[in-house]
Amino acid sequence: MSDSSKEPKIYLLPNLMTAGNLCCGFFAVLTIFKGMQMAEFADAYPFYEKAILLIFGSCLFDLLDGRLARMGGQESPFGQEFDSLADVVSFGMAPALLVSKAVLFNLEGRIGWAIAFIYLLCGAMRLARFNCLANMPKKEGESMDFRGIPIPMAAGFIASVTFLLIYFSKNDQGSDLGHWNYVLGAAMLGLSGLMISNVRYPSFKKVDFQTRGTLWGIVCGALLIVLLINENTRWYTPTAIFSLYLIYGLIRPLLSKRWRRNFEQAIDGDQENS
Repeated sequence: MSDSSKEPKIYLLPNLMTAGNLCCGFFAVLTIFKGMQMAEFADAYPFYEKAILLIFGSCLFDLLDGRLARMGGQESPFGQEFDSLADVVSFGMAPALLVSKAVLFNLEGRIGWAIAFIYLLCGAMRLARFNCLANMPKKEGESMDFRGIPIPMAAGFIASVTFLLIYFSKNDQGSDLGHWNYVLGAAMLGLSGLMISNVRYPSFKKVDFQTRGTLWGIVCGALLIVLLINENTRWYTPTAIFSLYLIYGLIRPLLSKRWRRNFEQAIDGDQENS
């Protein structure tokens, strides 16, 4: 048997999207370092804002790579591992570094750095657990739900809240953030626990470019785009989107199975939920 037959399958388009994810995460980290060199918070603000937009870009690339792989039947162990390594940078390191310097830096002692590291640690463990579960044999009819909130959604929530907070605080050292430092710190610890918890979150993995939509779905999608590009609402919309997903996973067990099934099938096509 030749050595080439032992090489992992590397599919171009899905892994290109993963490379885009990693690229955005890499430049987000570099941009945050540039912001850290500024003496005044007002001078650092544009760098932090750009870093947050790059994290959002990573979320978009991460959404596309899995969809393209499933559509083309190009899922592979290499793609899975590559995606997780990129996610550690884009959704672990970048948000942790961003928040520890943009918001949590004035907490007592090294509490801010400790909170950021706990988030990064739990994110890495969540990805490792996901890969282990993904490689286990699947039972027929087994749910496709995520165990624990996915790290891209956790990073999106943290980045969007930070985006909103530093928008309201462009003054020196973010001194008017007040108690929001502690609120965001507590939120990061809560997300850290959620990532390694057994709380079930819908994956919506069947949503792709061939998913059939409805007229109301198109209207809602168009409205969302308007909110994202409007100058007055773009600061709030990302926070609302990620917050709704986070809260839905927490209240999901309290909803009736019928309502939950109908709601998720409306978004995810024919996905069956146990």
